[in-house]
Amino acid sequence: MHDSKCYHCGDSCDRQSINFDEKLFCCTGCKTVYEIFASNDLSHYYEIQAAAGSTPKSIKGKYDFLDNAEIIEKLTEFNDGSIQIINLYIPNIHCSSCIWILENLNKLNPHVTNSQVDFPKKMIRITYRLDEFSLKNLVLLLANIGYEPYISLDDFEGKKKGIDRSLIYKLGVAGFAFGNVMFLSFPDYFDLGSSAATGGEFWLNKYQHIFRWLMFIFSLPVVFYAGWDYFVSAYKGLRAKLLNIDVPIALGILVLFLRSTFEIAFHLGSGFFDSLTGLVFFLLLGKFFQQRTYSFLSFERDYKSYFPIAITKLNANGKEETVPVQKIEKGDRILIRNEEMIPVDGTLVYGIAQIDYSFVSGESEPVHKETGELIFAGGKQLNGVIEMIALKSVSQSYLTQLWGNSIFKTDKATSFQNLTDSIGKRFTISVLSIAFVATTFWLFYDPSKAMNVFTAVLIIACPCAIALASPFTLGNMLRIFGKKKFYIKNTQTIEQLAKIDTAIFDKTGTITTTQKSTAHYEGMPLTAEEESILKNTIRASNHPLSRSLYDLLKEQNIITLDEYEEHIGKGLESSKDNINMKIGSANFVGKAKTKDQLDTSIYISSNNTYKGRYVFQNQYREGVSSVFSQMSETLSLAILSGDNEGEKERLESLLPKLTPLYFNQKPETKLKFIKSLQEQGKKVLMVGDGLNDAGALAQSEVGIAISENINVFSPACDAILDASKFQQLYSYIIASKKAVRIIKMSFILSLLYNCVGLYFAITGQLEPVIAAILMPLSSISIVIFTTIMTNLIGRKLQ
Repeated sequence: MHDSKCYHCGDSCDRQSINFDEKLFCCTGCKTVYEIFASNDLSHYYEIQAAAGSTPKSIKGKYDFLDNAEIIEKLTEFNDGSIQIINLYIPNIHCSSCIWILENLNKLNPHVTNSQVDFPKKMIRITYRLDEFSLKNLVLLLANIGYEPYISLDDFEGKKKGIDRSLIYKLGVAGFAFGNVMFLSFPDYFDLGSSAATGGEFWLNKYQHIFRWLMFIFSLPVVFYAGWDYFVSAYKGLRAKLLNIDVPIALGILVLFLRSTFEIAFHLGSGFFDSLTGLVFFLLLGKFFQQRTYSFLSFERDYKSYFPIAITKLNANGKEETVPVQKIEKGDRILIRNEEMIPVDGTLVYGIAQIDYSFVSGESEPVHKETGELIFAGGKQLNGVIEMIALKSVSQSYLTQLWGNSIFKTDKATSFQNLTDSIGKRFTISVLSIAFVATTFWLFYDPSKAMNVFTAVLIIACPCAIALASPFTLGNMLRIFGKKKFYIKNTQTIEQLAKIDTAIFDKTGTITTTQKSTAHYEGMPLTAEEESILKNTIRASNHPLSRSLYDLLKEQNIITLDEYEEHIGKGLESSKDNINMKIGSANFVGKAKTKDQLDTSIYISSNNTYKGRYVFQNQYREGVSSVFSQMSETLSLAILSGDNEGEKERLESLLPKLTPLYFNQKPETKLKFIKSLQEQGKKVLMVGDGLNDAGALAQSEVGIAISENINVFSPACDAILDASKFQQLYSYIIASKKAVRIIKMSFILSLLYNCVGLYFAITGQLEPVIAAILMPLSSISIVIFTTIMTNLIGRKLQ
């Protein structure tokens, strides 16, 4: 039992051991965790990585402070009384089995509805129900299975946790060993053993063997600590029947180590410990560079994510003004219209709220809130207009997190990253084949070179450069687009944008602007009460025509409507006292249209009696004709409008000849239209206003929402384009296509490098240590190339 290890945590069981289920445990805590996992069908945890757990600590009474409501409020990200969401820092997260068990917490406790692990940050985001469960229960559950969270004052102040420095330590160990092995190898480099004049005979007889065994000792921490991750990654890949890029690297390290050890053990030579330690050092150096660059790109992605969401703020006089959402401060009074996203936590001070929190919690049932109650960021108001007092400033990164939530991820076409993985797999197979064939040849021709050839081939042909081309190119383009006010959800969207061959546009609020519209009224005069109800009804709506009409109508006192409902694609319905009003399309209010009424209008009825209509003169965005003219050269175009044909002649004069125009299109019709195009093999871009077009935006390969001054954030879209940049839309599409060309050029460069390197490696002219230096340099050169090329593209964008 002396060398026995705990089945759960891997610690030594020297002092005490517990036998259970034919397995050995170092303490009762580890045995208990095993029992929990086994009884909940989670024993697969140990198959992913043996001894992956940590010993649970005694925590009796440690977390009693989590019964305090004030502390819970500060710690939780979301808390509506029935559901809570919290982000916790778990220092013990260290491997794939940790991720697996933490993302299956719902199997340990059904009150946990969702858990997502951010492995690099060692953070977990957990959603749980509060019926007979609490934050304290959750923390105790985590601690009892060996994943005790770290909770401190930093969680209140939002300070960043310390970064994982293990790569730096490994790089330091490899560098130290590499330097010393190179120093100890000098006698062999200068062939001192063959020169009696330089004291070589003394070196040969007395110190040569000692120096070689010292090199062996220095190589041990390099192989079994600094380079161990390559073996783990290769093993996991092979066990999952996948050939990842670490397989040839791990094989090269292993061959170098075994060959070198064999040579010094049997006095056949000095081995290749200099090449071995140099290989691992330069591999880690390349990885460190990649990690730092990824971190930089991640920061830029957060920075670009200040997408153009605006909100209506009420000043001290009750006057409405539109401000960027990031400028909201604690204490501001905010107006939230129907279907608008709540940008900050706050207190409801006016109206009755029906809030859809599915964006945050995944629960589809709307939550009812009344005046004085707390409401949380990320919810969507579903029942008219409300007013709230902000309790916090806006966290844009939080809204970005909502946009990237897995709830909204749709199964769109395969991303370019998958193509990179596919190339990497084929590349690895080719490299292994070349290595074995070349080695076999040299074993018969010149056995002394066989091992050098084998290791040099494996090292020089590492497909790291290929794997880096796509993420660095697309990541930098993501940052550049953000600075140009084109806010893209993820890198996959850029690749999809490069593939589109068909572009579909909505009309109202997309190619038309609501900022310069004019309207005149035709019909029976409205009473004072009806005018007041009309103004307060459209005050709650986010439709572009509603916003235009609201700005044109005279000021009215703010009143609370008895009822309010928005019928998507049809209109608004509200009531106050004994007056029921309908505002929207002619059919919705019960008005039969005449042949001459083909203009854009909002129709009004009161108590089922038609009153009149507001007729609009649309103002098209500047540069619409040039945008469509440019796009028509390479793309098929069409207009899908929910309005009537009143603007048909004007549109035909603005757009390229024979551009298809479809009017009176309902939201579901637009979605079916795009689906039919996709069934014909088309790659479709949908450009809409983010409101009635949500279905079409989600169905298309790429959905772009145009944003002006209103809160049009929609998880259905893949990108948000600032309305002021509408004229640049086609240039963004062209830039995406150029980005994909850069990736392909990077592939070609990497292939050329590998062909040249493989020639020298196969012919035995390349030492493994030189190959180890060249390999990370090739990766760095690809990163520099993609960064420079994408920056040149960015400079050409206005």
